[in-house]
Amino acid sequence: MNERIVWRGVGLVSGVAAGIVTRKLLVVAWRRVEGTEPPTNPLSSRTTVPEALAWAVASALAVAVARRVAQRGAAEAWKAATGSYPEGVEGLASPTA
Repeated sequence: MNERIVWRGVGLVSGVAAGIVTRKLLVVAWRRVEGTEPPTNPLSSRTTVPEALAWAVASALAVAVARRVAQRGAAEAWKAATGSYPEGVEGLASPTA
């Protein structure tokens, strides 16, 4: 199988899995902190604007960070298994000047 296709699958699966797990953890955290369910419909009269914005920002940030961390971890695991980063993924170490 083409290495590029395999990497795309690995990157996709790791990112999606991280997003799902993070979202579930965020719901649990919201329930503990706020004592209510997170807002699911920002247009509902029961959802305040600050509540809707807080949920949107928290969920977007948490999922984006988790996906990036998971994909970076997958790239490092790929390198450990194959000896090089996947095609299209440059070295993750800091560039030297």
